[in-house]
Amino acid sequence: MANEKSVDGPTLREPTGLPNLALTLLCFVIAVGHIYVAFDPILSEFQRNAYHFAGFAFLAAVLHPLIKGKTRSGPLLAFDLTFGVIVALAAIYMPFAEQGIYDRGVKFNTLDWVAAAICIIGAIELTRRLTGWVIPLLIIIALSYVGFWGKLISGVFSFPGLSWESIAFRSIYGDDAMFGTIARISSTYVFLFIIFGAFLLRSGAGDFVINLARAVAGRMVGGPGIVAVIASGLTGTISGSAVANTASTGVITIPLMKRAGFPPKFAGGVEAASSTGGQLMPPIMGAGAFVMASFTQIPYERIVAVAALPALLYFLSVTFFVRIEARRLGLPPMESDGETLKSAFVKGGASFVIPIGGLIGMLVAGFTPAYAAVFGIIAVIASSWLTSNPMTPRAVFEAMVMGTKGMIMTAVLLCAVGLVVNVIATAGIGNTFSLMIAEWAGGNLLIAIVLIALASLVLGMGLPVTAAYIVLATLSAPALAGMIADRFVIEALAAGTLGDAGDAILMFGVPDPAVLAGPLSLEEAGAIIKALPLEVAAPLRDLVVPTDVTVAAVLSAHMIIFWLSQDSNVTPPVALAAFTAAAIAKAPAMATGFASWKLAKGLYIVPLMMAYTPFLAGDWPVMIGIFLFGVVGIYALAGALQGCMEQPIGIVTRIILGIAGAACIWPTTLLVHAAAVVVIVALLVWNIRQMPKAEASHA
Repeated sequence: MANEKSVDGPTLREPTGLPNLALTLLCFVIAVGHIYVAFDPILSEFQRNAYHFAGFAFLAAVLHPLIKGKTRSGPLLAFDLTFGVIVALAAIYMPFAEQGIYDRGVKFNTLDWVAAAICIIGAIELTRRLTGWVIPLLIIIALSYVGFWGKLISGVFSFPGLSWESIAFRSIYGDDAMFGTIARISSTYVFLFIIFGAFLLRSGAGDFVINLARAVAGRMVGGPGIVAVIASGLTGTISGSAVANTASTGVITIPLMKRAGFPPKFAGGVEAASSTGGQLMPPIMGAGAFVMASFTQIPYERIVAVAALPALLYFLSVTFFVRIEARRLGLPPMESDGETLKSAFVKGGASFVIPIGGLIGMLVAGFTPAYAAVFGIIAVIASSWLTSNPMTPRAVFEAMVMGTKGMIMTAVLLCAVGLVVNVIATAGIGNTFSLMIAEWAGGNLLIAIVLIALASLVLGMGLPVTAAYIVLATLSAPALAGMIADRFVIEALAAGTLGDAGDAILMFGVPDPAVLAGPLSLEEAGAIIKALPLEVAAPLRDLVVPTDVTVAAVLSAHMIIFWLSQDSNVTPPVALAAFTAAAIAKAPAMATGFASWKLAKGLYIVPLMMAYTPFLAGDWPVMIGIFLFGVVGIYALAGALQGCMEQPIGIVTRIILGIAGAACIWPTTLLVHAAAVVVIVALLVWNIRQMPKAEASHA
């Protein structure tokens, strides 16, 4: 017998009795095995990745039925069990076959063909069960493109084709394939941090987060909404999933907001927007930070360090919307529930603060994320004994099992997406697509970002966030990074500091050299650089742009794409997190989706700041300055959009406030930024003075 329920979308079949015990023990063994290999690499990287897929493929087949929503018994149950065993055995076989394949001159024998086909078909089918049809169709289209139909088309996407043996070999053994780079990320960093998060949740850290948020913000204006923002941000550090974040904290925060007087759709929107920010919050950032580190070859520690200020700015943007809405509706602060910072920390603070602090400390000290995650797990167990919820051996066992079950979709998905990424790398589609983006955008960075945002929204209708980021980054990051780096080239041209070699390269791309004579404005220099053909722009960029600026441009491009990939959580018609929140709030799904989209404007504003300013350059005084101006600017934009500051404002004030807010964010001179801040502060002071004294006392 088995019970069936839905968890994060796919139907999850929970066995009972002896089968449940066996499956639970398998989950525990898989978790322990991954932790052990993180310390003692007794397996090769390829073996570890293949066995990683084998274990999670079996779990996916057993726990997620062939036909969604249909209770399995008899033949269907036997088929799923058999299918899971066959796919797992095929994946386990591939490392043993590797040497023989090389000895035969990269030739498959019959058993190799059968095992490779089962692995690929298994990845396609299990991904369909877990995420729907989009990724399976992408895999089929990609493999068939390099197999036969790529040579039937003309133009830039024409591909001469590979033999099916080459396709099978590259799909299994390629660096970017099923058991390649992305699978390595899944089998190490991602799974270990998922287990770490499961330990935090099992230790009661989730309850501490809620209690802490109540103590900090519960009595503020809009306090229940601000509690949701704080709780979801901190919980996102644990879970890394917007939907899971919404479901876990939303059951507490959404009713709290409704009781305070917020409309149900707004309460759901706040929770969805806040939970989406959990994916942006270091040190985990879902799987995004690890995938980004692999793609860019930029150290994980740098990525999470520079991601902190943008993530904080996003949460502040949602907080501003919440407070302004509370003021617009005239909602008073809620009465205290008795929770204080001291009581929150006494009940469960140690099991959250010590492990998270230790984790960040180890990362800063230079330890690998895998080591940091494992020691973080140990720290959770030890520190839990300082709280009212000590972790016993049973709790440790349950956390291991919970972490493994929570990893199933991510593990299968990341391995399967490798099939698409491998084709993109093999056929050079990424470079071609990047050239198309640059051509369509006409060298305009803003247009390129809009195009990527639209592509992200379309992909997000069927892809989880991590998969959408991987596909978009592979296709469009080179073009976006190049456009961001071109800012330096434009400034050098305007200042006349390209150098003799740079001037010589530039001459090849400028039809009329006379336009280069004399001083150039930034606008004139920009027009010249944007018009350059790629064969001139690329070597000029490589020659002129310093290495640190190039690295910052690559990081900015990937971070922008990662942020934009989050919009499927809050943007209709999909809005997965918003729809989850709507169910809890008992509000219309689409109305909640639009509310969350409005509240999550930081998802679009902050990436523009990354593109046009050195927000991720690693120069902390500059980054902090950009952040502070951004805080003021986003508050002003939120007030202009909502038509309220501390009390409602008229249309003229809204226009002035919006212009001043945009001036704070847009790259310009310090004098303009300072003037904009003065205008915003003056409007806020004037707005507060218009309030009745009784209301002003609660401000």
